[in-house]
Amino acid sequence: MLRNYFLVAWRNLLRNRTFTLINVTGLALGLATCILIMLYVVDEWSYDRFHERADRIVRVVFKGKTEGGSINEAHVMPPVARTLQSSFPEVAEATRLRLAGSPLISYGTKSLRESVMAFADSNIFRVFTLPLLKGDSKTALIKPSSVVISETVARNYFGEADPIGKILEIKAWKSSYQVTGVMQDMPKNSHFHVDILASMSGLAEAQSTTWLTSEFFTYLLLTPGTDVTHLERKLPPIVSRYMGPQLEQAFGMPYETFRNKGNALGLFLQPLTDIHLRSDFAYDLSTPGNLQTVYISSIIAGLMLLVACINFMNLSSAGASRRGREVGIRKVLGSGQSELMKQFLFESILLTGLALFLSLLLVDLTLPAFNELAGKHLSFPFFTHPLLFIGLLVLGLLVGVAAGSYPAFFLSSFQPMAVLKGGGFQIKTSKGSIHFRSTLVVFQFFVSIALIIATTVVYRQLSYIQHKELGYNKDEVIVLPETWALGPNEAVFRQRLLQDSRVQSVSASVYLPAGPSSNNNFFLSPETNPSLLVKTLRYDVDEAYIPTLNIRIAAGRNFSPRFATDSTGILLNEAAIRSMGWTGNVLGRTLATHSNNGHRTSYHVIGVVKDFHFRSLHELITPLVMVQAQSGGTLIVKAKVGDVAGLLRTMQQVWSQYHVDVPFSYSFLNDRFSNTYQVEQKTGTLLSVFAGLTIFVACLGLFGLVTFTTQQRTKEIGVRKVLGASVGSILALLSKEFLQLVGLAFVLAIPLAGYVTHEWLQQFAYRISLEWWVFVLAGLLALSIALLTVSVQSIKAALVNPVKSLKSE
Repeated sequence: MLRNYFLVAWRNLLRNRTFTLINVTGLALGLATCILIMLYVVDEWSYDRFHERADRIVRVVFKGKTEGGSINEAHVMPPVARTLQSSFPEVAEATRLRLAGSPLISYGTKSLRESVMAFADSNIFRVFTLPLLKGDSKTALIKPSSVVISETVARNYFGEADPIGKILEIKAWKSSYQVTGVMQDMPKNSHFHVDILASMSGLAEAQSTTWLTSEFFTYLLLTPGTDVTHLERKLPPIVSRYMGPQLEQAFGMPYETFRNKGNALGLFLQPLTDIHLRSDFAYDLSTPGNLQTVYISSIIAGLMLLVACINFMNLSSAGASRRGREVGIRKVLGSGQSELMKQFLFESILLTGLALFLSLLLVDLTLPAFNELAGKHLSFPFFTHPLLFIGLLVLGLLVGVAAGSYPAFFLSSFQPMAVLKGGGFQIKTSKGSIHFRSTLVVFQFFVSIALIIATTVVYRQLSYIQHKELGYNKDEVIVLPETWALGPNEAVFRQRLLQDSRVQSVSASVYLPAGPSSNNNFFLSPETNPSLLVKTLRYDVDEAYIPTLNIRIAAGRNFSPRFATDSTGILLNEAAIRSMGWTGNVLGRTLATHSNNGHRTSYHVIGVVKDFHFRSLHELITPLVMVQAQSGGTLIVKAKVGDVAGLLRTMQQVWSQYHVDVPFSYSFLNDRFSNTYQVEQKTGTLLSVFAGLTIFVACLGLFGLVTFTTQQRTKEIGVRKVLGASVGSILALLSKEFLQLVGLAFVLAIPLAGYVTHEWLQQFAYRISLEWWVFVLAGLLALSIALLTVSVQSIKAALVNPVKSLKSE
């Protein structure tokens, strides 16, 4: 029986080669897209789930609001870990991480800087699943100046030799660390990636009792059965008890008064498995994923596969008359409707099997490009992973049944007398089936037009971001990091750069208005209103900072070495002025800041800078204060337009003359700015690729329907040409119905696409407006694509010699 099903199905697929090719291509593209997105989604959801106790690990985060804006930080204060562990029996372990960057690390004559280093508490291995290949996890990080390195670092420095007991040096810190363990490389699906873990016990800041500074990523391992929400409700008294007195000492204001003025500070708990996809914190350990992108990609993949299935249903039901005689004869010979349905479903499953095989080849070929596009390292272990193998077979079976169910029911329902009447083959398609096919065409282009609109909006927003007036000039600005390595020669190096005719100006500051802003929070209060605390971000800059970045001054002046009093002078942005509630002339007004021990430092305003975007355009501009300070370590070079490549070569040559251990490196400020919006750029690229594929698959189906229609109306076209109809009139005749359906799809797509894109834009504090022409452009583009698709086959039919058309009938 199965053999007969296969032979009949294979014969019919070969007989209708055009429709078979269209269906196989559409389904293969849909399945390949689904597989790629499935791999992507599974990888995104798998982050941090490899830890054995992932469901019991939470991260402590710090949130709040003050007069100067909101606080939303992924790290907390040094004593939070031990305080929470000693205060709540629900906390089995509390451990901390503090990033140390990628310092130049030496062993003998070998020096490398690719490794990411962090300080960690000794119990980190009791919280996270980080297996040690060598060393004892219980004691590896107890002693100061001990480090655990990854197997890659061990191989890079020591080859096949045993690294235990070896000494690594960080000359910039004048520190030495003894290797006490080797751990497995951290998986790619970890929200933090560290190559070297150094003992926290040797870090002075880790022993601090202050609740007014942060920088420590703190994780709790909870006891089994702990309700995270219930535990989180217990944290506000901890903040009042420990942070409250220190706030009062520093600012001279009781904590209750601070809270009653509308301020709110608090600790919150974030489940470990939520960190990658549900984080919007400043100063996080890595760039998080985007849950919205996961949802959008999943929906698009599902819609594309649905469009491919619709093609199959459309073409199968439209070509029903080709199978009419077969159905009639088989029914006369005794075949029941169920038997015929099985035959047609088998054909659908067989065709889907071919498409699935082709989709696997497509996935294998396109996976490297998809990885680069999505920034992933996905693999496709189809033949080595039984569950994946079974899952794909089930997917193919479900798609085959779904795509073939309606055609099978439709074809098997023909009555023998209707299709065999007069010995011929006369079947009239019912209005219901025509309406059904029309509905499916409308749905296909509804999806396509909605994707065109969404893609256009995303790219317009990205273009808006790239070209928006930021309040500073990011072009031709070169950032030279780690110039502290030059020591006393840093100032000499800077002067040599200024002597180059290709250099306009040079500033020494580690604070950059692109990429992650430094966590340097600053609380100010006006001398006339000391109870008003305004949270600002503090930039330590020199007098060259403002002209180097071309930041505009709204009032007053820039820092100048001619004024000794500028050591206590500050520049405020306009947002800071508004948060103070000041009006009129603010120059000369005084403010005070408070240290942790209650010491007050007074500043006077010497200038006001225009608001500029020193953070992402997702956020509103918040208060900023600039203080004159020689914060060496990074040089910001404004180059003149021209030979930038030659200037970089000269910089490197000059750098090498100082024979420092740190190699010359640089970045461009506009690249750092662009990297801030990587998630949006990936979303836009994914949308455009999938929108293009979806439109292509929809057009394949439309091409098939037009092919069928022209074949059915061959005689009519011939008669019309004999009676004098032009090619244009025949083209209009064949195109009118399909273009009307596309027009209806456009009308239906506008509300949904408008709502979805409006909601997406809300994540930006600064965004484009949805203009009418975006929707009209999408409609015209869809109509043009549909007209081109219809025209290819329609013009071909209209140009056929009418004698041949009538003779063939």
